[in-house]
Amino acid sequence: MAQVLEFKLPDLGEGLTGAEIVRWLVEVGEVVAVDQPVVEVETAKAMVDVPCPYGGVVTARFGEEGAEVPVGAPLITVAVDGPADDDGRPAGDQRSAADGSRAEDSRARAPGSEGSGNVLVGYGTSEAPARRRRVRPGQSAPSAPATPAASTANGRAATAAGGRAPAALRARTAGTVDEPVPVISPLVRRLARQNGLDLREMSGSGPEGLILRADVEYALRAAGTQTGRDRTPTTEPHPRVPQAPAQAPSQAHAPAAGAPEATRIPLKGIRGVMADKLSRSRTEIPDATCWVDADATELMRARDAMRRFAEERPQNPVTGGPKISVLALLARICTAALARFPELNSSVDMAAREVVRHPAVHLGFAAQTERGLVVPVVRDAHTRNAESLTAEFARLTEAARTGTLTPAELTGGTFTLNNYGVFGVDGSTPIINHPEAAMLGVGRIVPKPWVHEGELAVRQVVQLSLTFDHRVCDGGTAGGFLRYVADCVEQPAVLLRTL
Repeated sequence: MAQVLEFKLPDLGEGLTGAEIVRWLVEVGEVVAVDQPVVEVETAKAMVDVPCPYGGVVTARFGEEGAEVPVGAPLITVAVDGPADDDGRPAGDQRSAADGSRAEDSRARAPGSEGSGNVLVGYGTSEAPARRRRVRPGQSAPSAPATPAASTANGRAATAAGGRAPAALRARTAGTVDEPVPVISPLVRRLARQNGLDLREMSGSGPEGLILRADVEYALRAAGTQTGRDRTPTTEPHPRVPQAPAQAPSQAHAPAAGAPEATRIPLKGIRGVMADKLSRSRTEIPDATCWVDADATELMRARDAMRRFAEERPQNPVTGGPKISVLALLARICTAALARFPELNSSVDMAAREVVRHPAVHLGFAAQTERGLVVPVVRDAHTRNAESLTAEFARLTEAARTGTLTPAELTGGTFTLNNYGVFGVDGSTPIINHPEAAMLGVGRIVPKPWVHEGELAVRQVVQLSLTFDHRVCDGGTAGGFLRYVADCVEQPAVLLRTL
């Protein structure tokens, strides 16, 4: 007899609480091997293939492609140790000859034995627990196994008001697999559990029917129950809950009849994480911004000279190599400036009330992709020259565009360089990338009238802006940093003192 095991979305690390289903790699009824990837998910950090620790037949999938799945929510159910087929092997372990060793491994790791041992940052499969179907009073023992979700749904249906399940619930439990309750917050689940509410009888007012705390509180008010934290869970039959609140929070400012409805775009994935980080930055960091215009003519000439020598002498080990980018030269200027003003390469630990100065410069740079704004990090940028920085910027930018950046390449930055000049704008007041202490913004480099050596001339001018955390330094330090950067832009020879 087959035993159905439920595989849930594991903890993906880096403080992530959920992921978005990008693509299913298996179909219902398909045979999977131990540790075979079954779904591709996108977290706020990177794309991840999630392997299943069980070998057998997929009996159900939970969630459509594009849906958000919280950590701990079910992904699939797998029937293991199925009835023997014609050649005597369990149905859940049918394999080709090439996968014979994998099949043996799958049978050896069935419930009651060791699991796959596969680890995906914080989860493992040491042993598959034995599952037993509980028989409620008045019910006969089942003749065939049922999925955990269906078993749970039937149990709830049996105890719903007077033993009769609502029509909507009966429709959901008619199949073999129940849909997961659209609730993410554990606080909402606890509030409903303490007051005896069945969340499966409710329709949420949140995005895609998500059940919010306001929905539960409305149902409790409608049922005349108490919502206190210390209330003992009721043992009475579950009260009948309206399918939707009379006025959900999202409908508070609904348009008049006949007016076009507003478009709502969920803040999820990278966009959601960036929204949280930027909001936290504005809430926690007392930032200030200073800016200056600089004549970048000499910097552009130096860049052009480097490129020209590289093209003319490609075999020369000194002058040959890849073309040096302006971003790499600006990054080299930043690392030199941070060596002189280390206060800006720091973060603030408010719990200990300390400013933490970092010994290494891990330089982040803003990159716009189809998936949104990401900030890849160049590790140990202070140890790299312009050529090494150019190569690393190119590698990380390509990985950002293809969505293959790893979590390690998106975290741990100590200072950020934001070249918004590529968007054709001159200036901006950047928002600090929390928990860093500063960000340098660079506008476009364009010809402008400029007084050079006492004469009016057309020069290549750029606006530089520095947003800094006023807790780590005062305006004098920030101004000194920005002025040094501007001096290096105007006279790149200044860098020779630090090379």
